Amino acid sequence: MANQSRRDFLKTAALAGAAVTGLSSKVKAGPKNILSENRMGALIDTTVCIGCRKCEWACKTAHAMETQSIETYDDRSVFKNSRRPTDKALTVVNEYPNDISENFPIDVKVQCMHCDHPACVSACIVGAFSKQENGSVVWDGDKCIGCRYCMVACPFQIPAFEFDKALKPDIKKCDFCNERTTKGKLPACTEICPVEAITYGTREDLVKAAHQKIKLYPNRYIDRVLGEYEVGGTSWMYLSSKEFEKLDFPKLGKDPAPGVSETIQHGIFAYFVPPVALYALLGGVMWINKNKKKHDSGAEGE
Repeated sequence: MANQSRRDFLKTAALAGAAVTGLSSKVKAGPKNILSENRMGALIDTTVCIGCRKCEWACKTAHAMETQSIETYDDRSVFKNSRRPTDKALTVVNEYPNDISENFPIDVKVQCMHCDHPACVSACIVGAFSKQENGSVVWDGDKCIGCRYCMVACPFQIPAFEFDKALKPDIKKCDFCNERTTKGKLPACTEICPVEAITYGTREDLVKAAHQKIKLYPNRYIDRVLGEYEVGGTSWMYLSSKEFEKLDFPKLGKDPAPGVSETIQHGIFAYFVPPVALYALLGGVMWINKNKKKHDSGAEGE
């Protein structure tokens, strides 16, 4: 009987091992980026933004998210606390003191930066995130397994998880109004901005325009375009009169972030066992042990 149990164990382990091998070969990172030289971008001039927050309202409306009337966004009391994009708000505006003029605070719109080499795309093991040729980084709910590696990988801490939805939670973030822009429309936030603080165009042209502004008004801007080089470049870029780190932007280098996330991901899934396959193997062992106990109990009763 002992030999039979061992043979049963080896058979089951072999089947589970085959499952492990099969799943391991299928676990991959997201697709490689296909960047167009004419990919689009957005340039935010924080010296122009007046903090009206109409962009927040327009974003929610464009994405069919629950929102109050546009008049309620005149409430500036929200600026007392720094905010981050959430599953309920894909973009938010924060306010900071202006060292040059106290009467004109600095207002900064925050959303997904749509990196040229997105860490979320690299970290996603099922390809739920993808970088579109037009510059947008989008999420596909039909592929997502809810691992939330994207949230850990993002250097800007943007992707948000719907924790309050137990049955079908989504990952939420700005999608650069991909459905609108692919039809020739402007992003909702850009279209509604009353002072044209947001400029939408090809990334290459926006970089040139940003540096031209800095050259023409050196006393107005610091000599830096945020997003031009950070983490390999981003589709959303900023101009400012104040150091970006003082506006709550993370201090990042020029190297693309996916290098770190790929190291983590490949370490887990290339050299270890994917969780589903591991559960299959453990299930097989538990099944064998359960049958062995039944057999031993039957043998003692004889």
